[in-house]
Amino acid sequence: MTSLQTIILTLSVAYAVIGALLLVVLVYARLHWSLKAVAVVVTSTFYIVSFTEMRGLLGWASTDRLPATFKLLKARIVEPHSLQGDPGSIYLWVEALDEDNRPSGIPRAFRVPYNDRLADKTHAAENEIAAGHPQGGRAADFGGGDGSLIDMVREYVTPKTILETSGGDSSTGEFNATPAGAEGAVFTPIPPPRMPPKDEQ
Repeated sequence: MTSLQTIILTLSVAYAVIGALLLVVLVYARLHWSLKAVAVVVTSTFYIVSFTEMRGLLGWASTDRLPATFKLLKARIVEPHSLQGDPGSIYLWVEALDEDNRPSGIPRAFRVPYNDRLADKTHAAENEIAAGHPQGGRAADFGGGDGSLIDMVREYVTPKTILETSGGDSSTGEFNATPAGAEGAVFTPIPPPRMPPKDEQ
């Protein structure tokens, strides 16, 4: 069993134990009904927050802020779909760069709000990468990309969404931030890594 499977199994058992303990408290404890209601609300909130935060373990694209500087590895543009109420998304697979333009070696997937100009620049960056010209970007050229908790929960528990995604990332969901980079530079060629100075002898 892999470490990821162990983590998921451990969390599942922990959730079951917490649910069982809450049931025991609600049935046998001599507490005022308001305290029991608070316990149910707190536990339910814990489950929802844990579910949304655990998506990173399962490979879901993150809506967190992009790394300060990064190398673009791959992108996927999902255009808006008005009939389904899908506002559109742009998925970016990136590697963080250090101050010397060296990649971290740990790629991550991010999701940012769809924007026509950003989509055009992302498509152009993909063409440059295909032509052998690595492309990079900065978090400062993008919005925060944070979605509301309620929107994320609704996105992943709606049966229609579950049927349509079938194991992949859902392209639905709303975002609070608009990418600032849609107006300015988003992707640019990556300069070669700066090599450390040689020791003088």
